[in-house]
Amino acid sequence: MGVRERIGVYPGTFDPLTLGHLDIIRRGAHLVDRLVIGVTTNPSKEPMFTVAERIAMVEREIAGLAGVTVVEFDSLLMDFAEAQGAGLILRGLRAVADFEYEYQMAGMNQQLNDRIETVFLMADVSLQPIASRLVKEIARYGGAIDRFVPPSVAKDVADKLK
Repeated sequence: MGVRERIGVYPGTFDPLTLGHLDIIRRGAHLVDRLVIGVTTNPSKEPMFTVAERIAMVEREIAGLAGVTVVEFDSLLMDFAEAQGAGLILRGLRAVADFEYEYQMAGMNQQLNDRIETVFLMADVSLQPIASRLVKEIARYGGAIDRFVPPSVAKDVADKLK
């Protein structure tokens, strides 16, 4: 019997993709044989970009990163993870407030499917304050976001706001 491929899922809205997201993607890719980035829509958030635009944005920024794919999903996370053959869900943590929310989500997800583990990665200290919501707010008021997102994403945001 061969060794089973370790597959992880990193879910998010990625609206827009930030340097914090990319940090978690790069580091998470080393933990598994294959990392599936699941791009979804959060009904409680007003997206700046369509799902197709966000998928294209993520694919462009991870080009050349081996073993990482981008997939749209619109279902329960645990159903998506199981459909991908994933054994783990990858989540990034920035602060205590993130931990409380993520801890609750991990507990609920475990109740839904206890065969899939949730693994938390702490955000790089320099990237901890970055949140897509704040990046959009800064950009809407004319602030510079190039310290928080890749240059091509900053251009995408500027183009969207024109």
